[in-house]
Amino acid sequence: QVQLMESGGGSVQAGGSLQLACTEPTYILSGYTMAWFRQAPGKEREGVASIDGDGQTMYADFVKGRFTISRDDGENTLYLQMNSLKSEDTDMYYCEADAFGLAGGGIGSKEDYNYWGQGTQVTVSS
Repeated sequence: QVQLMESGGGSVQAGGSLQLACTEPTYILSGYTMAWFRQAPGKEREGVASIDGDGQTMYADFVKGRFTISRDDGENTLYLQMNSLKSEDTDMYYCEADAFGLAGGGIGSKEDYNYWGQGTQVTVSS
């Protein structure tokens, strides 16, 4: 059973930065497309960024130029570097893994992902 664990969330002022990390202690994730999604209470979970097994990345328009997704397969870790944070980036952020390639090279939708973690809260104050 894949168990994803996010960390790195917190509170920051607008314009600040945070780096999120996602690890899996047992299963090798190197062949999976990985992604970060976010969700606010009462809203749909939305894709933020994805990275496939070859390192190809995709970003939602609302984070392009500000966020960077990366992976370290040797450490079995996924990262999300978030710069120039805005108050509207306040959300719970989830790490997700697509074991079967359903996302098809893009970020896809939450239904394309088989595994996700408990989430880490990001709060940006203006």
